[in-house]
Amino acid sequence: MALVKSKNTKPEMLVRRLVHRMGYRYRLHKSDLPGKPDLVFVSRKKIIFVNGCFWHGHNCHLGRIPKSRIEFWTNKITGNINRDNKNIEKLRTLGWSILLLWECELKNREYLTHIVSDFLNDG
Repeated sequence: MALVKSKNTKPEMLVRRLVHRMGYRYRLHKSDLPGKPDLVFVSRKKIIFVNGCFWHGHNCHLGRIPKSRIEFWTNKITGNINRDNKNIEKLRTLGWSILLLWECELKNREYLTHIVSDFLNDG
């Protein structure tokens, strides 16, 4: 698992390019915030997380648990989900608005552009 990237993944890069093309500027992986969010819009007090469906336990076809070592993977993914929930709660307590984008949602660019635009332009 040491070879699994946590930064600059394909889904994250796709969202970063889209957001930049839309004219928004952001900070990356701010280590002073819980969970090191993928995109941070400091002036808007908004954060976007780009989550891989498998690693973060999304309920879709990409988020299936492998058929081998079921106990290991169940514990691993459950731990990731619990950690994510704690970090999101801490960020909300600090006053941040959060948008979670899932890997499976990124295929529809029109939908993605709409969701991101609504999130970033919402008061």
